[in-house]
Amino acid sequence: MKDFISVRQLDEGSFYFIYELYKGFRDRYKAGETKLSDLKGYSVLLPFFESSTRTRTSFELAGKILGADTINISGSSSSVKKGETLYDTIKTLEAMQSDFIVLRHYMSGAAHIVAKHVKSRIINAGDGSHEHPSQAVLDAITILEKKGKINGLKIAIIGDILHSRVARSQIHLFHMLGANITICGPRTMLPRHLEQFEVNFVTTNINEALKEKDVAIFLRIQLERQKKVFFSTLNEYSIKYGLNRDRVNLLKDDAIIMHPGPVNRGVEIQSELVYGNRSVILDQVENGLFTRMAIYKFLLNQ
Repeated sequence: MKDFISVRQLDEGSFYFIYELYKGFRDRYKAGETKLSDLKGYSVLLPFFESSTRTRTSFELAGKILGADTINISGSSSSVKKGETLYDTIKTLEAMQSDFIVLRHYMSGAAHIVAKHVKSRIINAGDGSHEHPSQAVLDAITILEKKGKINGLKIAIIGDILHSRVARSQIHLFHMLGANITICGPRTMLPRHLEQFEVNFVTTNINEALKEKDVAIFLRIQLERQKKVFFSTLNEYSIKYGLNRDRVNLLKDDAIIMHPGPVNRGVEIQSELVYGNRSVILDQVENGLFTRMAIYKFLLNQ
């Protein structure tokens, strides 16, 4: 496997192999080994044609810790703004002899297209409303770290499912690992053809979705992808689908709360719950660094 475009490329064995690499890098880093040489002599280009803080910084820092030369390419300053096509831009970047290209793009399927035409290893850092595979992997690892397993857990994914690349990656990966999955959101924000999604239950009632769940994942409303109005106001959305003090009590006593970030405080999650005692949102951010180190190493070994 040269590229990491989709979680559908992983089977259970390869996921747990990435998890073992993750644990090794995490333990070494926390023991003081903050400069490694696994990617020494390799170059990583990070062309991000959509704005990002967490994902871009995480992949960049992961590459630097592993000893790679990393170069950021901002979509706002690239030749794409001057009319150059995605293919021409990537071919130009590849001419710089990059070993890895970590690509984020606003077009669904962009990473697949690029991977067919370049020799560099392509890592999909989010393509339109299609997939965000590294986020799903780090979320699964966070659940493993906190709950000790994924098989048999009851997981609720709540929010803007229709526009969420994170949800699409999570659903497939969690299903493969044996979780029982509920999705919930306004009817206008649920995808058509739900029978194609690997979920156990679909509801528009958040109280029903949260009841007795082990994990609750709240998604950011993708306002930048919405070309029409899907709900009246943010306040209405918060009232009907936001996590508040009362709804927390519907979860199991040892349940964890997750969000891929950035959080719209007071909309998806009540402000005081964002970093509350059940929240593992900051753990997700930290685990993202070691997960992305593991993904680089995983591809290098293929």
